[in-house]
Amino acid sequence: MKIYTKTGDLGETGLIGGRRISKHHERIIAYGSVDELNSSVGLILATLQSSQHVNSFSDFVKILLTIQNDLFILGADLADDSPITDNRYGSPRVNEEMITKVENTIDTFEQELAPISFFILPGGSLESGHMHLSRSIARRSEISVVTLSKAESINPLAIIYLNRLSDLFFVMARTANKRLGIPDSAWMKRH
Repeated sequence: MKIYTKTGDLGETGLIGGRRISKHHERIIAYGSVDELNSSVGLILATLQSSQHVNSFSDFVKILLTIQNDLFILGADLADDSPITDNRYGSPRVNEEMITKVENTIDTFEQELAPISFFILPGGSLESGHMHLSRSIARRSEISVVTLSKAESINPLAIIYLNRLSDLFFVMARTANKRLGIPDSAWMKRH
C-alpha cells in the first residue's frame, strides 16, 4: 500500500466514519496539535535513550511510552465526530483512568522536588528543555481542543487530559534537572 493516497490533494481529509472536512477545520487543527505533541514526546524518548544518564530516566521512558499510546487514543477520540454516548465507530476514547494515571505520576515526581515560590525559566539540561517544549505544545494542543469544543461536541475528558499532561511535563522537566544536579532557573523580573 502506498503512503500517499491523493485524497487530500484538494485540502480535505476524512474523519473516522468517512465524513470529509477541510484541513483548516478546528477538529483537524486539534488532532494535528496532538500529533505534534506525540512527536515531541518521541524526541524526548530519543534524547533520554541516547543520554549518558539513561539509567537515571528509566521511569521516564516507561511513562513517556504510555503517554505516546494515550495520545493516539486522544487523536482517535478527536478524529471521531460521533457523539461520545454513541461511539458508533468503536473509537478508543479518553477516560478517567488515563487522567488519574497522569495525576498519580505528577504526585510521585513532586515528592522528589522542593516546592517552588518563583516562576521557572524553561531549560537547564537538554532533557528538561525537551520536556518544557512538550509542555508548551501540550498547552497549545489544549487550546486547540478547547476551541473545537466551542464549535462542536467533544469528549470533555480530552481537555482535562491535556491540561494534566502539560503539568506532568513541567514536573518531569524539574525532576530531570534535579536528577542531573541542575537547579531551577528563576525568572528575574526587570524594572
